[in-house]
Amino acid sequence: MSKFQPMTFFNRIPVDRPAQYDILPFRFTALDDSRYVATNLAGEYALIEREPLQRLVSGQMRAEDPHYADLRARHFLTDAHSRMAPDLLAIKVRTRHEQLANWTGLHIFVLTLRCEHACPYCQVSRQSEDKATFDMSREHAEKAIGLVLQSPNPAVKIEFQGGESFLNFEMMKYVVLRAKAANQNLPQPKGLTFIAATNLAVIDDEMLNFCAEHDIGISTSLDGPRELHNKNRPRPGGDSYERTIAGISKVRQRLGRRSVSALMTTTEASLPLVHEIIDEYLEQEFSGIFLRPLSPYGFALKTKFYRAYNAERWLQFYDEALDYIIELNRQGIEFREYYAATILTKMLTCRDPGYVDLMSPAGIGLGAVVYNYDGAVYASDEARMLAEMKDTKFKLGTVDDSFQTLFTNETFLEALDESFAYSAPMCNDCAFEPWCGSDPIFHWGQQQDMVGRKPESEFCQRNMHIYRGLIRRMEADSFVRRLFTRWANIC
Repeated sequence: MSKFQPMTFFNRIPVDRPAQYDILPFRFTALDDSRYVATNLAGEYALIEREPLQRLVSGQMRAEDPHYADLRARHFLTDAHSRMAPDLLAIKVRTRHEQLANWTGLHIFVLTLRCEHACPYCQVSRQSEDKATFDMSREHAEKAIGLVLQSPNPAVKIEFQGGESFLNFEMMKYVVLRAKAANQNLPQPKGLTFIAATNLAVIDDEMLNFCAEHDIGISTSLDGPRELHNKNRPRPGGDSYERTIAGISKVRQRLGRRSVSALMTTTEASLPLVHEIIDEYLEQEFSGIFLRPLSPYGFALKTKFYRAYNAERWLQFYDEALDYIIELNRQGIEFREYYAATILTKMLTCRDPGYVDLMSPAGIGLGAVVYNYDGAVYASDEARMLAEMKDTKFKLGTVDDSFQTLFTNETFLEALDESFAYSAPMCNDCAFEPWCGSDPIFHWGQQQDMVGRKPESEFCQRNMHIYRGLIRRMEADSFVRRLFTRWANIC
């Protein structure tokens, strides 16, 4: 059997039934002891009990069955009244995957490894002083810009990272000005945007004025209230929180209220402070929070921070946080959890938000590519972090290579092949596959296997728990269903 032959219910289980309806491809996974989540190829889902599911697959479900009309409307079956269903289903599948045709939209420039923070969970092997060794050169930047503008994507975003990106502000200015000039010389200029990832500790008026002039967005880190943030993100003077909050205020005053976003990382110290972390984001007038666990790269492994808690403990933290956010909304306080909102967009609409970790095939190279300070090119930010740990498995090449050479790299093509979740072992039987990804870099880093052993995978454990939790909350509470539907449809 071909590796990519669809392994759907339709061609796995023989059905002896009257010609009342035809079953369209779908999969099902248990939600609890009596109910199953069924999904079709486009990711639409239906919740169905065991007995109706047995009637459906045995061909014994009748038109008057309370599930019948819903299953037909959601393209799980087709009959004489819905012969257009396969064509409509195909359109929805194409819509979900249309971003693949555009290729890479996010291009990350690692301007420097230098950083004045000493975060013990840092995912990269940060450095401190040596500009000549750890800053991107003008030559490398020029070649990287040329590669960016060869992307077929009509809209590209350049994101500046570090270390601390503003410690190499001169190179940031050079890239912005050169990229904008080169873009204008293209026969069809691209939609070109910029964002800078920064801890805000060193940002000054000159930097803010340049960002305002060139519409550069700001992404920062905020781990929670003062004591937690300063513990997680130490720097000389012990004033990381104070500088972050002051920086957020200055950015908003100069660039606008929606010009800055923030990310948090969950450390062991974060776990008992669920409400306090969310309250801090509310206090700083953010409209939501992205709850994320530690990543298994860089200093997070060297300092043993990554193993400070397991997936089960983080999921307890996540559930408590999500329930608190739901209650805030019930009280009239609009606030989102962005990871849930990303998944809900895939669950409840035909759009794919293009989140790299939840793409199939994987978003590495297709969703993002990294140009490192030393001229190396990596398939994702995580691939770059893995390389800092001396594993260059996902290095595509260097900025001296052609666009075609980089994106026909054998490892890259192998990773795309192995990360096509629809044909991956266990993923191909899982009802949650249309909403999920495969994350070959995570599994390679953890198991030295790009597909990964799914029963041992924390990636699978976390995501399957969250998928089930979102469905249970929606099915149990009409307010939550309306709330989640609103989150899914916010662009």
